Amino acid sequence: MSQYANYKEIDQAQLQKDIDDIKKTLKVGQKDFEHLLKLEKWGRFATILGFILIAAVTIFSSYNSGISLFDFWFFGTFGAFLIGIGNVARWSNVTHPILHGAYDKVPNIPHRYTKAGFAAGNRRYIDWLDWITPDAWAYEHNIMHHYHLGELDDPDNVEKNLEWLHKAKVPMWMKYAVVYLFAGMWKLAYYAPNTQRILANKENKTMNDPRSQKYDFSPFTKKGRELWTQYLLPYGVFQFIFLPLLFLPFGWGAVGTAFGFLVLGELFANLHSFLVIVPNHSAEDIYQFSTPHKTQGEYYLRQIMGSVNYNTGTDMIDFLHGFLNYQVEHHLFPNMPHSFYQDMQPIVKDICKKHNLEYRQESVWKRFFMTIELMVGNTKVLRVEGV
Repeated sequence: MSQYANYKEIDQAQLQKDIDDIKKTLKVGQKDFEHLLKLEKWGRFATILGFILIAAVTIFSSYNSGISLFDFWFFGTFGAFLIGIGNVARWSNVTHPILHGAYDKVPNIPHRYTKAGFAAGNRRYIDWLDWITPDAWAYEHNIMHHYHLGELDDPDNVEKNLEWLHKAKVPMWMKYAVVYLFAGMWKLAYYAPNTQRILANKENKTMNDPRSQKYDFSPFTKKGRELWTQYLLPYGVFQFIFLPLLFLPFGWGAVGTAFGFLVLGELFANLHSFLVIVPNHSAEDIYQFSTPHKTQGEYYLRQIMGSVNYNTGTDMIDFLHGFLNYQVEHHLFPNMPHSFYQDMQPIVKDICKKHNLEYRQESVWKRFFMTIELMVGNTKVLRVEGV
């Protein structure tokens, strides 16, 4: 904590100028859009190939065609893994930058790739069908998370969200079990209802308002019905009822096999997304703040202090990380395309060095296990009090 003991003495005005000077030079063009299309194609390829593999083992096994048990599980599990990759790619590599408006300034950009057009209305079923609705996630992430990073009003404040687990009078092994179980279903159990709750609190402007809405899973209440009909059922029915029923001509056994592998694919998607999303701002060396930021320079400072990068490299390495391995750059320039972050990283590193700011970058696996320790209560985040 000593590095930021003189938090207010850091030249926030100069930091703001250095970053704003970069923004004046930024231009988004066709090459950035083509980069997005490449990432989109990779994600679609993973999804389609995964479904083909699942379909193949499902059909072959239904005919008792002599497929070995090893081939059945290997190709079926690999297909489920690819479906999980495609699921995360649709969210992190495509939906994430588009809903930030990253490509809105590309000349003649198709409307469906703009913030206003992507996944809007019925396009949700084409562009991004998931447990989460696009408008709820955009507000939770783009507004409440980005502009309240590390504060109590940050909906992704892991330490605050898991206070109940820290205080639970249960053995430590049970806390670990709860966290790992949560990681396997967090989009359904946490992200969907949480984004709905936060969108419902939009008028309150703060998560600490006593009028703040709570979770409501009951299908017999207005808010609960909304959660089921608008958030959970559209994706759940399509992914786990409609798709398995395509195999009904091959018998109910085939339907059950397809269903099982699709559930496995969902498990992989949850674990993968948890791995690359949650550790970005959650560990014992990440800072939190007791008050809202007051200036743009302070905002920039907090994005650096409250974020961590993973290892970076080629487009494929970055694709598998969902480009969330450039979290520092993303929080400084949230409405820029993914292609931009690779070029910007050395410049941001130089700015951090100039201002004596720590630029954190480590393996996603190391950050993951650091986050787990925070989640079970073995460690705590750092705090800058009174600011």
